[in-house]
Amino acid sequence: MALILSYKFLLRPTVRQQQALREMLADHCSLYNGALQERRDAYRHASKTTITYGQQSAQLKEIRAFDPERQGRWSFKSQQATLRRLDKAFAAFFRRIKAGKKPGYPRFKGVGRFDTVVFPKDGDGCRWDSTPHKQQARVRLQGVGHVRVHQHRAIQGRVKTISIKREGNRWFVILACDEISAGPLPETSCQVGIDMGVTHFLTTSDGVHIANPRYGKKTADALAEAQQALEKFPKRAKAADRTKKHRAAAQKVSQLHGKIRRQRLDFAHKAANFIVRNADVIAHERLNIANMSRRPRPKPAEDGTFAPNGAAAKSGLNRSILDAGWGIFLRILAYKAESAGRQVIEVEARNTSRTCPDCGHVSAENRDKEAFECTRCGLVDHADRVGALNTATRAGLVLCNAT
Repeated sequence: MALILSYKFLLRPTVRQQQALREMLADHCSLYNGALQERRDAYRHASKTTITYGQQSAQLKEIRAFDPERQGRWSFKSQQATLRRLDKAFAAFFRRIKAGKKPGYPRFKGVGRFDTVVFPKDGDGCRWDSTPHKQQARVRLQGVGHVRVHQHRAIQGRVKTISIKREGNRWFVILACDEISAGPLPETSCQVGIDMGVTHFLTTSDGVHIANPRYGKKTADALAEAQQALEKFPKRAKAADRTKKHRAAAQKVSQLHGKIRRQRLDFAHKAANFIVRNADVIAHERLNIANMSRRPRPKPAEDGTFAPNGAAAKSGLNRSILDAGWGIFLRILAYKAESAGRQVIEVEARNTSRTCPDCGHVSAENRDKEAFECTRCGLVDHADRVGALNTATRAGLVLCNAT
């Protein structure tokens, strides 16, 4: 079975190359905004003209010839990818309208919010491993040059797409590779259920608890202090008008958010590796994280005011759920399991921690926070492990029904 994987490596550009990369992002951002403005103006005209990607892509040659110092410097294919990105944004906009959802019209991008340039094909405007005769890996980008890459692992398969991404003051190259053969792990003859939580990040049906690192909570004080310092400056000041202190305050907030994001990602990879290496079949609850972390609705009272709805306590729980990063972990678990030849099964989450795994009795009284004691048969266990056991049992039923 062939897989598609992405590899992300840190770039180490020189000072001049950093400036060229910033100019590349700025010019692609300008192209994106210009194309968006053209679509808006055409539709606002009395004729209600619709501009397509094909029409805008056909104008690229004229744009590059008219502005050779800016738009003419960069890869033609990467500019087509930027226009295609806008076209996908409009396609999603119309799809949401048809579905009756909040449309979300495509927005203009500020230079600070446009952080990725895509090269659709290796060798067309970019070249991975452009200096194979040297020990240091490099990627060649049209208009930038040969940029050093901190390649911390070997890549497999064929490099299909190359993306350059800015995160704070760092630059990364992302390689999308296909034709990667799966490497199944040895069979363990084990089936495990996992229960996601806040006190413990997850608990397995074998009784193993993985602690919740709470990276967001640990960095909350430093982040609050950095955000308070940033609040002293004008919110809508243009990048060119920001003072040195303003830029430093914004960079501090960005660095803290980036650190939390990298810590969660690293933890999710390690936890997923542990689960995948020790089980052939992995079952977890089907979680709707967006609904679980939604604010409670107001409760109108008879006198025209609002009754207490537990919003303060719920906001704390919402922060804990989002800080845990369940969604990131489950996505990583799915692709690691596929690569390793494991099977992942999602089951209904209702009453998994309130159902006795021995007698099947379902009651809210069975659970008291982390303690579980069945009111019918007297089974005593940890509530998270009970949830994991019931998840594994439901996955077994799914397998039986499938066969």
